[in-house]
Amino acid sequence: MKLVPTLLASAALATALMAPAHAEDQKRIAIVAKALGIGFFEAAAKGAEEAAKELGDVKIIYTGPTDTTAEGQIEVINSLIAQNVDAIAISANDPDALVPSLKKAMQRGITVISWDSGVAPEGREMQLNPSSTPLIGNMIIKLAADNLPDGGDVAVLSATATATNQNAWIAAMNEVLPNYPKIKVVATVYGDDLADKSYRETQGLMQTYPDLKAIIAPTSVGIVAAAQAVEDAGKIGQINVTGLGLPSEMAGHVESGATKSFAIWNPIDLGYSAAMIAYNLATDKAEAKAGGEIPMGRMGVVKLDDNTEGAMADPFVYDKSNIEQFKSMF
Repeated sequence: MKLVPTLLASAALATALMAPAHAEDQKRIAIVAKALGIGFFEAAAKGAEEAAKELGDVKIIYTGPTDTTAEGQIEVINSLIAQNVDAIAISANDPDALVPSLKKAMQRGITVISWDSGVAPEGREMQLNPSSTPLIGNMIIKLAADNLPDGGDVAVLSATATATNQNAWIAAMNEVLPNYPKIKVVATVYGDDLADKSYRETQGLMQTYPDLKAIIAPTSVGIVAAAQAVEDAGKIGQINVTGLGLPSEMAGHVESGATKSFAIWNPIDLGYSAAMIAYNLATDKAEAKAGGEIPMGRMGVVKLDDNTEGAMADPFVYDKSNIEQFKSMF
């Protein structure tokens, strides 16, 4: 009579001992957002879960602070260190303030990468940029050219004249302009990332260049203002507004026809790639070193520069075929 309970107890103990071993087989990868409740990062978390399902032995911990502060992220990082996760992939609220906590994580054997918004090199193993200056420069002119088979006059509406990233993208665009011989860039104007000034600058472009066929705005503020100005001027179908924008803000302009297509990074792909990279580094299947390559599953490989940074891919193109899917995300 006493054998049964003993056997049951032994079986229960064996099961309990085996369960942690199975759990330890899983790599726990923390995807740390700038803040919770932001559609862009929730979409990235979906991508990370896709990677985990594909890999099979990964558990994704999606987390972040309640507001976009470095202090909030430091608390999250310290909690993840205490949990002894295998990897932390973070989009940083501050490139420098997080370094001490992330260095502590790496000292504990935790793989640390940054993605989207980077961390200073001493606080991470590598940085995954959504895209690169050459890729963005080529994409913004390509978006205009693809919808102008016969070519035509194109103008650029930028943010401020001193915006480092905008100027770099426009310079990269001008470098590849000879690849689009039918396209003529007639002007570059600056809306200072102010909606009303960007709107007025667009009106000025339409008045000054009556044969204008497209406006390229590599700024989320400028592209919305330009599309609105084109709509208000009754020039839908005559002038195509394109560039870099957010699906949530551009959906109506795509629907109206003022914008045929525009681009920005795909957060699902970004979260997927970050999880894949974190996994390959945490399992020693790859190494984050200058000049090296790290597999990213269906996204190919990321090539690291001398600063151990790499670009994921071309900016993702949004148009009538996919805008509904993404407009509620970010």
